[in-house]
Order: sequence, then C-alpha cells, then structure tokens
Amino acid sequence: MANRGPSYGLSREVQEKIEQKYDPDLEQRLVDWIVSQCGGNLEKPQPGKENFQKWLMDGTVSTLAISHSRQHTVFELLFQILCRLINSLFPRGKEPIKKIPETQMAFKQMEKISQFLQAAEAYGVTTTDIFQTVDLWEGKDMAAVQRTLMALGSLAVTKDDGHYKGDRDWFHRKAQGYRREFTEEQLRQGQSLIGLQMGSNRGASQSGMTGYGMHRQIM
Repeated sequence: MANRGPSYGLSREVQEKIEQKYDPDLEQRLVDWIVSQCGGNLEKPQPGKENFQKWLMDGTVSTLAISHSRQHTVFELLFQILCRLINSLFPRGKEPIKKIPETQMAFKQMEKISQFLQAAEAYGVTTTDIFQTVDLWEGKDMAAVQRTLMALGSLAVTKDDGHYKGDRDWFHRKAQGYRREFTEEQLRQGQSLIGLQMGSNRGASQSGMTGYGMHRQIM
C-alpha cells in the first residue's frame, strides 16, 4: 500500500471535508453486498475507513485446507476483491477481467484497480461516478469509492439479469427513460402545428399596418 505524508494547510482542509463525506453506515452495507456477491469464504473487514480500504485492495478469504496428491496443503488466497466483484456481474465466460494475478506488487495492484474501473464503466457506471485510482490506492477519497460501488450496485439491481446477489433493498433502482413512439401520420400532423415557443397567429391581421415606404398618419 502506498505511503502518504501528512497534509498541510489548504490541502489538509480539503482532505478533512472529503473525509466528512465518508459514510460508516454505507460502508457496512457495501461490505455485506460484496461478501454476498463474491461468495466463497470472503471475510469481512473490521469497521473503519482504513480497514475498508485495505480490504478492497488486498481481499483475503479464509484459510482453506486442500488435499492434493495425498498432501495436505493449507494456504490463504489473496485476490483483488474489486475484480471478483465486477466479474460476478457478468455471465460465465464473459467476465471482463480474464486473469486476476495473486501478487502484492504495487504496480500490479494499481493495474487491477484500473481494470476494475474500466470494467465498471463498460458495465454502465457513468464517468462522474467513477473514482480515481489514487482515491483508493492512497485513500485520498474513500467517499468517491463508496459512490462508485453504490452506482454499481444500483445498476446491478436495475438490470435484474440474474447476476445480482444480496438484498435488493440495499440499492435503489435507477430511473428508466421512457421513449415515446410516434406513427408517420402523427409526425406529419406535428409538422403542420406552430409551437407555442414560436408565438401565436390567432387574431392576427394586417389592420393598422403601413406599407413599406408610405407615410403613417397620426391622428
């Protein structure tokens, strides 16, 4: 995880305002959803913004015992939770992140965050709801990370394609646009109408108008 020095002056004031937007209650809801969505033996983190940040970046699952060739091997799998999360929202075989490397190398972890962000945008999360890599990597704006995950969860509930797992009340459905269909006859009739923004021609006449170049009589 990247190390950050202390904030000074104006940058500290900005950072404090950003941190005030972080929602501990929302954190718990997001953790519950991610655990339900990813499945397996995913462990929940301890409460707190820093623990939530580390959990999203490292992503540990509980220790598993596996028998192979009469040898009993116990190991702890390390995955990038965000990659698992976005993959779980796609059909099997169409996961956007094909390989999730098990590594603690900094540039590889940042690459996994970028892959998640690209996949989330392709899934339908708007650019304005996408956090920046440093927001998570350096913990600069964990509130932005929460917004991205909320937008992703809302999209998953709205799509209702069978891939969402968890309580549907955790997220609100996004508003669906209503598209009106018109027949060719209705379109032709509409072209002959004068819109209100163009004014009205009711009661209009040439009474009182003076021809161009003629003197106007003043009574």
